[in-house]
Amino acid sequence: MQYLEGRKYVVQAIFLTVALVFAARLFYIQVLDGSYKLAADRNTLQRLVQVPYRGLIYDRKGQLLVQNTPVYDLMVVPREVKQLDSARFCQLLQLPLEELRASMKAAKAFSRVKASPLVQNLSTPELAAIQDNLIDFPGFSIKARMARSYQTQNLAHALGYVGSIPPTFLEKPKYAKYSPGDFLGISGLESFYEPILMGRRGVQYRMVNVRGIEKGAFRGGEFDTLSVAGQDLHTSIDIDLQKYGEELMAGKRGSIVALDPKTGEILAFVSSPTFEPAMLSGKGMGNRYMDLLNNPERPLIDRPLTASYSPGSVFKLVNELVALQMGVVTPQTGFDCNWKLVRCTHRHEPPRNLSVAIKNSCNPYFYQVMRTALLRGRSRNAREDVRLGLSEWRRQVMSFGLGDKLGVDLLNERKGLIPSSDFYDKRYGLHRWNFRTIYSLSIGQGEMQVTGLQMANILATIANRGYYYTPHFVRGIGNGGPLPEYRERHYTSVDQRHFEDIIPGMQEVVDGRNGTGNLASLAQFGISVAGKTGTVQNPHGYDHATFAAFAPVEDPKIAIAVFIENAGFGGTSAAPMAALMMEKYLRGNVAPYRKRWEEWVMRPAESFIRTH
Repeated sequence: MQYLEGRKYVVQAIFLTVALVFAARLFYIQVLDGSYKLAADRNTLQRLVQVPYRGLIYDRKGQLLVQNTPVYDLMVVPREVKQLDSARFCQLLQLPLEELRASMKAAKAFSRVKASPLVQNLSTPELAAIQDNLIDFPGFSIKARMARSYQTQNLAHALGYVGSIPPTFLEKPKYAKYSPGDFLGISGLESFYEPILMGRRGVQYRMVNVRGIEKGAFRGGEFDTLSVAGQDLHTSIDIDLQKYGEELMAGKRGSIVALDPKTGEILAFVSSPTFEPAMLSGKGMGNRYMDLLNNPERPLIDRPLTASYSPGSVFKLVNELVALQMGVVTPQTGFDCNWKLVRCTHRHEPPRNLSVAIKNSCNPYFYQVMRTALLRGRSRNAREDVRLGLSEWRRQVMSFGLGDKLGVDLLNERKGLIPSSDFYDKRYGLHRWNFRTIYSLSIGQGEMQVTGLQMANILATIANRGYYYTPHFVRGIGNGGPLPEYRERHYTSVDQRHFEDIIPGMQEVVDGRNGTGNLASLAQFGISVAGKTGTVQNPHGYDHATFAAFAPVEDPKIAIAVFIENAGFGGTSAAPMAALMMEKYLRGNVAPYRKRWEEWVMRPAESFIRTH
């Protein structure tokens, strides 16, 4: 009996201990720990994400280019939709029934209990029609947000556009903060600077009753976070110069890129044909995008950045600089204009020195310059010597920012191509090619490819006598400056003194008697210009025209490259266009009597072929 009495107390002690543990745990949950209370409260909470004010975009003079304007989306929570009168709903919104069904299906696939956009960018009549009748459609609500609006009709390719986040993006950790229906930068500066422009989202928790009526802030806003507005972008673009460039290039295919050599800031970035930035915003944007995509003129192509061409005779400047650095020629070196080696563009005085050769763009001269650089006086049939010489030549050429991305603050930049020995080995076979196979590189033809941005950067490098800054659009973020990488100088492998050797010839191109680019002269305004014309062979039609220059020679403020497809000789079409752009930037306006030059360059590209 005593044994049984002892067991009774043990069992009682165990039950008492368990009861005390449960009581203590219950006290902790109900009194000390508020997490379970919060979880229960969430059934009556409404989580509102506060989308911050997106940063604005300005030009270099402080002119507003892109701002925000309020728009409204119709949101839906599928589980709360009860006995939807589809016919009436579609009539109010002028929405096809098939589109409503597809949108509802997409909303259910996302979530039956979370709000997602059903119709975005409601027009004012649509908003008025549905808002007055919203009480009859449970599960639907209006959400206000800010959309981009444009104060300029220009610079579409560089500005880019903002669009609804694609579903595939939501699966990536990079976009974890975004939800279906959120907007973000899709292209251009809007995309590159997305983290800076978007700011930081905030969250507010609101108490609601079973009818969805707001009853105030949850716990006095204890768990709320404030949104932080995005920072503004202050670009280097001169929007007046940009507009003028687009007018000059209207009806043509090509590009104009203008840089400030002293900073690498992009002054103008013309891609033609182009479109208005507003076409890729607002209601119906998807249809307009498809129209642009299917346009045979391909206006969506960002030509200065993604279209690569042979540079033509502009590249002769780089070829000569590399040869000077290698010590195989001097400014006084002369070569015959031997048409048996390669055909020259026209008859001219013997190229007795470098300046004469540049002025007349003598093909045989630069052919012999490159051959000398690659072979160092050895036999032109020495294939291994050519192979080794090309590798050294290419290394120095690439120091000008060619054959690789420059690092501009836009996505999708093309590298271009400076062919290597391995490239030709794969194409022709080891030891199965020689200088005669690749001589077209000496005059900027053949397999070589550069972009319009790279071509302008070549002239900026020459203007700086041997270095360049990475070209960039944004000169200020918020109250600060550009990103640090855009303040670093990039030096070429060529000594400064050699750049001084080629500039006199470049001035002769523009201001010399019978210079190939004398239509680019600004001597009447007291402005000295150094430039180079180019005519790029095109196997698919008329030749392309190019001209690149910088001015003033003594204190360079602008470097420019103009490329016009199928316009023939660069001195006839591209050179006067570059002159007008430089005049506009350096003087602030174009002289009234220069109207005839504007009319000249605004003609169709093919008309320059007939003129020449």
